[in-house]
Parts: sequence; structure tokens; C-alpha cells
Amino acid sequence: MAHRTDIEIARAATKKPIQDIGATLGIPAEHLLPYGHDKAKVGQGFIDGLVDRPDGKLILVTAVNPTPAGEGKTTTTVGLGDGLNRIGRKAVVCIREASLGPNFGMKGGAAGGGMAQVIPMEDMNLHFTGDFHAITSAHSLLAAMIDNHIYWGNELDIDIRRIVWRRVVDMNDRALRQITASLGGVANGFPRETGFDITVASEVMAILCLARDLKDLEERLGAMIVAYRRDKTPVYCRDIGAEGAMTVLLKDAMQPNLVQTLENNPAFVHGGPFANIAHGCNSVIATKTALKLADYVVTEAGFGADLGAEKFMNIKCRKAGISPSVVVVVATVRAMKMNGGVAKADLGAENVDAVKAGCANLGRHIENVKGFGVPVVVAINHFVTDTDAEVKAVQDFVAGQGAEAVLSRHWELGSEGSAPLAEVVAKLADAGDAQFETLYPDAMSLSEKIETIATRIYRADGVVMDGKIRAQLKEWEDQGYGDLPVCMAKTQYSFTTDPTLRGAPTGFTIPVREVRLSAGAGFVVAICGEIMTMPGLPKAPAAQSIRLNADGEIEGLF
Repeated sequence: MAHRTDIEIARAATKKPIQDIGATLGIPAEHLLPYGHDKAKVGQGFIDGLVDRPDGKLILVTAVNPTPAGEGKTTTTVGLGDGLNRIGRKAVVCIREASLGPNFGMKGGAAGGGMAQVIPMEDMNLHFTGDFHAITSAHSLLAAMIDNHIYWGNELDIDIRRIVWRRVVDMNDRALRQITASLGGVANGFPRETGFDITVASEVMAILCLARDLKDLEERLGAMIVAYRRDKTPVYCRDIGAEGAMTVLLKDAMQPNLVQTLENNPAFVHGGPFANIAHGCNSVIATKTALKLADYVVTEAGFGADLGAEKFMNIKCRKAGISPSVVVVVATVRAMKMNGGVAKADLGAENVDAVKAGCANLGRHIENVKGFGVPVVVAINHFVTDTDAEVKAVQDFVAGQGAEAVLSRHWELGSEGSAPLAEVVAKLADAGDAQFETLYPDAMSLSEKIETIATRIYRADGVVMDGKIRAQLKEWEDQGYGDLPVCMAKTQYSFTTDPTLRGAPTGFTIPVREVRLSAGAGFVVAICGEIMTMPGLPKAPAAQSIRLNADGEIEGLF
């Protein structure tokens, strides 16, 4: 009998009213702003009243480098949260919101899968509570105000060749990567080259996910650099006078979204920066709120540990003053086979040797995470084609790395299947052995921070940056930005910048083609290799299969 699809499982779930979910965390109904019956935002007033409560334990879920075989990081995050609740621990899940770009492109949804999902799945993967639309609108308002300022006389003496504030849209659209704007004559302004990024790459998204409250949000928005004058001095968002109106547009988006898992356990879903081009974590305000309300908070960081986990540690933890008690690295037998050289079409056949060869990728991630001083558990996300010998090969390898690998069957069985993983994770978290430290100090130069990540996390021989980029980094240091962390924009598929190089490659360098200063968010972005901040659609995008059926229900959405 065929398995039910994720959306069929989600549609059949018995949901509780969102007020009941809030009550399990002690959130009174009057502090919930409902969006229908099954989702709500948590009021800032309630959040402000939690400041004196102790924090629970933070558990980070990350993974090996993603492969077309699928790893299931979000599914494992949700399954582990349900598993902790099943074994009697009070746990909350914290994940990111889904971008429409990947949903209608190739990657699919971001609500988990099988029996380990956050619901309502359809809403979460579409417009949800409108947060991404608010971010797009706030970003677009600033873009319009910059061009309007120039049209009406350019009092700030902005050099139109040095406007760095691009536009955004929450869709994969390669045609917008590089455009010419303001064509059509004098009435339309001054023609110039610009382009679009996807909304999740916007600095506004990063700021919303790092801001403590609305006041901090407005200050960070005002500190964004939008352009440079002819003398190369920066022009800030506050010079344009847009930060107040942008904050108004983001007022509701700033409040965390509360939903539930299939097993009616609470989940915060808030924010959505990509980990290959941004910092890849859910919002600080959602995570810190959850830590005040639960004994265990299970959160994820996007893509492999070389991207999401590194940024979680070096950016989010540094900025928010938090640290994980345990890190869970998700791996699958299928992914190990692909890293060991097996084609996707051949993954169903047992191949223990390929599993062993592919474990080199897993081993590098384990070693990297341990370097942050945090205990590591490997979750083997179970697939029906896995054989006992293949699972044992992964477990034996991980044991040789001084860690434990636990087979988890949450996709198939929900919390019953993830309970063994939950037991191991809770035991490690309760032991309190984590001695967290970031990879580099604030005082290290920006170029050294880039080189440190490249050599210690990716295991590159070095970094290739031309003199212009190094001069730009030095100029930012002279302007007082030298203590910022670095956000690496790199392919998620490999430790290198070549997405075809799987496993644990050596003998390569990391080319940095561009650097961007996100002064409001508080980090410097280093764009490496051919990574794009505006993705394109595949030859056969998922959108071609998404439609409403005769009953008005969504079909084809994951």
C-alpha cells in the first residue's frame, strides 16, 4: 500500500485550538493574536514579562551536507521535539518559516514530513501569517524611498553608481538578478543598474531574526547602509528616514508565530533566512521566548553543519547570548551512500562499502561541531530501504568518533520512533557538559575570520580574495565594523564551492568574489564561488504540479 503524502497526513491530523496549545506553555488567551483557529502570534507584552525566568536547555539540530537523497533535518527536529514530550520532558520546537521560492521551485516545504510535521502544513508553506510579505514590503519601501530621494534633488549626494540596496521578491526568478531600472525618461528618474535578491536574503529578514524587540529592530533598520556618496562615505537607512515606517510594517511580523505538531505539541515558527546566503536560523525572539517557557527547546540551523551550525554558533549565539547544550547531526544511510559515490538511482541496493566511504563527510561535521565545545549525537533518520548492516556501519563509524548514533524512526512512527533519540539527547543535555566557545574572537580581522572558517570548518588550504576585496574589508574595519562576525554565502552541497564535490574533499581553496556589509544585522557577508542570492527555477518547477482539487483542497504541495 502506498504511503500517504505529507499533505495527506497533515490534512488528516486532529488539531487543537491554538489557545489550548498556548495554555500548555502558560500563555493566556488574551496574549495570543489568532490567525484562524490553529495559529497565533504571541504578544510582545507577554514576552517582556518572561525576562526573569530561567532558561531551558537549547538543542541544535544540524546535518551532513544535503544530497538529492534527502536528509530530513526539519523532520528530525520536529520528531525530536515530540519524542522529548513523549518521554515526559516539556519541550518546544523552534523552526523557520518557508519561502515561496523553494516551495514552487525544487526543494519543497519546510514543515517536516511523514508523522513528524508542524501543522497547518499548507498555511506554513504558503502565506502563513504574512511575515514574509511584510518583510518584502518594508524592504521595497526603502528601495522606493532611495530612488525618490534622488529624483527630488539628491540632497544626500548619493552616487547612483554606488547604491547597494537591491530589491527583493519571495520567488525564484533568475531574470531579475541584474536589471536596469528607471527607464522611460525624466519622469521616471535616473536610469541605473540594480537587481533583485530573494526575500530571505534581505538584510531586513536577518535583522528581524536577530532583533530583541521593536526598539532594537528600528535601531538596526536605521543602521543599514543603503548607498555611498561620491566621497565613499556611507548613506544609512536613517538618513533616508525610512526606519520608522519600516518598523510599522514589521510590527506584527516581529511577534513569534505559535502552531503545533501533529501530536499537538507547541512549536514556534518564525523567520526564515537561508543558510547558504544568510545566517539560516529562526528568530532570536522566538528561541529566547521558547527557552523561558520550556525545559528543552529543539531548534534547527539550515543545510549542513558547515553552514547553518557554524552561523548558529558564530552569529546567532554570539548576538543573542545563548548556547546549545547538545548538537544533533542528522545523517541518513542514503546520504552516506551518495557521499560514497553511489548514484541516486542505485540507492535502494545494499552497499556497506559506500556507506563507510561516505561517512567521511559525517566525520568532518562531527569534528567541527565538537570544536565548539558541545556534545554531539548523530540521528540516523531511518528510510525503509536501510539495511541493518548499513545502519551498523554508520553507528560503528560514529562510535569511533567518540559519539553515539541513534536510529530514529520518527517519519514512520512519530514520537514512538524518536523516543530512543530523545532519551540520549535529554541525558546529554542534563549532564551539563557543554563548554561552548565561538570559532573566532570579535577582535580578529575580517579577512582572518573568513580564512578561519574556510580552513577550520571547510578544511580548505586557504582563501582567494583579490586586493579590492581585502581593501574593502580593511576600510570597514577602519569605519568601526571590524568586530562583526562573518556570514559565508556558499553552496550547501559541498565543503568546497563546487557543488559536485561530495564527501570530505581536500586540496582546494575558497574563492571570495564579493563582500557585503550588513551593518544593521551586524555581520559581513562573504559571497563565495558561484552562489546566487536570487535562485532560479528548475526545468520542471514544483509549481507545475500544485493546484486545487475539486474539493478546493491543495494538491502537489510536498
